[in-house]
Amino acid sequence: MAKYKAYSEYKDSGVEWLGEIPAHWNIKRLGQFFEERREKVSDKDYPALSVTMQGIIPQLDTAAKTEAGDNRKLVLKDDFVINSRSDRKGSAGVSRFNGSVSLISIVMRPMGINPRFAHYLLRCRPFQEEFYRYGKGIVADLWSTNSSELKNIHLPEIQFSESEKITIFLDHETAKIDNLIEKQHQLIELLKEKRHAVISHVVTKGLNPDVPMKDSGVEWVGEMPSYWRISKLRYMFNFGKGLTITKENLQDEGIPCISYGEVHSKYGFEVSPKLHSLKCVDEKYLKDNSGSLLSKGDIIFADTSEDIDGSGNFSQLITDDIVFAGYHTIIAKPFNRKNWRFYAYLLDCKELRTQVRHAVKGVKVFSITQAILRGLSIWLPTDDEQENIAKFLDQETTKIDNLLKKQQQIIQLLQERRTALISAAVTGKIDVRNWVAPGEQAKAESPAEAFA
Repeated sequence: MAKYKAYSEYKDSGVEWLGEIPAHWNIKRLGQFFEERREKVSDKDYPALSVTMQGIIPQLDTAAKTEAGDNRKLVLKDDFVINSRSDRKGSAGVSRFNGSVSLISIVMRPMGINPRFAHYLLRCRPFQEEFYRYGKGIVADLWSTNSSELKNIHLPEIQFSESEKITIFLDHETAKIDNLIEKQHQLIELLKEKRHAVISHVVTKGLNPDVPMKDSGVEWVGEMPSYWRISKLRYMFNFGKGLTITKENLQDEGIPCISYGEVHSKYGFEVSPKLHSLKCVDEKYLKDNSGSLLSKGDIIFADTSEDIDGSGNFSQLITDDIVFAGYHTIIAKPFNRKNWRFYAYLLDCKELRTQVRHAVKGVKVFSITQAILRGLSIWLPTDDEQENIAKFLDQETTKIDNLLKKQQQIIQLLQERRTALISAAVTGKIDVRNWVAPGEQAKAESPAEAFA
């Protein structure tokens, strides 16, 4: 915020979440700026809207539907909507649409406040923390805040012209940050594509571009080095399944347990340093469930097809710690553990994933079974070449993974800057009344001023 100046004079707002505010600003309760809208409607008459962390958007076709289609709250354009539940913190915004939302949301009609400014003010992090601070519930990490508490939260009262200037400033500056974030995401996708391409090329063609090639006989592989052999996964692995338990059996202490959710969303290719964040099972499971224990080099598959066309359907254990495979998982234990790293790269290549997709005859959503995995065709170099390929890919993918990590760090910093900028502007910590968009400033300058 160093490049922005502060207001010339401040006063204590008497409101903790606001702190000091510009001396000419006033304080009023939210209920003086908004009137609650409670009208019940049907989503047949008013299209369903979703209350998200990105604001109020038309409900996606893929969104979970409820049976309460005829029992929803009316939302009109410029209404402010916020999800009352603490597990949806940050899900709020001023709607650009007429529609309907779930009864769990609070809908407020603006009166005497700039709706565009309210969109930034009531979505800023300090306000969100203040709103959920008043929540009530019987679960430690899940509670709801009611509308009466919302109405009593104090907001700054400022002139429309100043609030509009703050809004224009934030529209411009956040758009720049969002554009930078989008470019980082595009770069991340390119790096991921490169990672997959490197893996697929090396595990199907080898490291030596000059070796004679032959037809592999596998449709999605094409040619492979002439001395490689074709086999089936069932000859390379012994298959089993994870513990048949539910989330209710998991606890904070005991033996770490990797379930399908971790394979899909958190761990992807490897599991080792993240074991401390896993949920656990009681040590009593050791007695009768040794077949569900993982060993270093074992591969654990999620048995759902959520990400079969990308990555993240399996993890490979790279630690000697005692770990269980959990619910909805399949374990593949290699018979030959000499080159266990090679198997992970082989299973990650697009050619093998394409086989899985075609093994179920194009069904969009399916379960990955042991039978499907056992029947997959694989192509194998010599043991020495497997080792060399694994070492090469460890080096190359580490380089790409480090770049991916840096891009994620850049995105996090940009998101933090965006959050801080919004909070600073709407709570008066920076003065943007004289701010002019760079393009507009250039237009306003005379030729003499431009070259002064």
